[in-house]
Amino acid sequence: MSQKNSFNKQELLSMANGDMFGQDNAKLPLEPMLMIDRIINISNIGGEYNKGSILAEMDITEALWFFHCHFKGDPVMPGCLGLDGFWQLIGFFLTWVGGDGRGRALGVKDLKFKGQVRPYHEKIIYKIDIKKFITRPTYMAWCDAVIEVKDKAIYFAKDLQVGLFEGLTW
Repeated sequence: MSQKNSFNKQELLSMANGDMFGQDNAKLPLEPMLMIDRIINISNIGGEYNKGSILAEMDITEALWFFHCHFKGDPVMPGCLGLDGFWQLIGFFLTWVGGDGRGRALGVKDLKFKGQVRPYHEKIIYKIDIKKFITRPTYMAWCDAVIEVKDKAIYFAKDLQVGLFEGLTW
């Protein structure tokens, strides 16, 4: 039996509620912070570094909450939300490959914005290449990623880092 490698919005919300991988494991954020509508393909092989890759999308509509406050008369998706989408997807990957614990974003080495997401765009496409992946002492991944709008890469991130941790306390 092969592992499922694509997920729709309802399945992503199932993970956000703790139903997919369990209550004690990593969860995606609930709406409106969920920055993914579907995972087109997720794999632990292939990609630029042959460690795995993720291809995902988010639908863009004028109704999205951030367009109503960032900025009045000049709506644009905050770049930090695209960055968070990268981290969400990497956390999903770590749990999908069998990791236990709660996901935490740990950083990004290099981030550049060469364009913007506006309300008239139809969707954004996340393309993530797993660069390094370890399972001990904890599940952790380092990735390179881009966001594309209309077949043009506009966000570029190098060495995004996410880990899964057990026993987290306040």
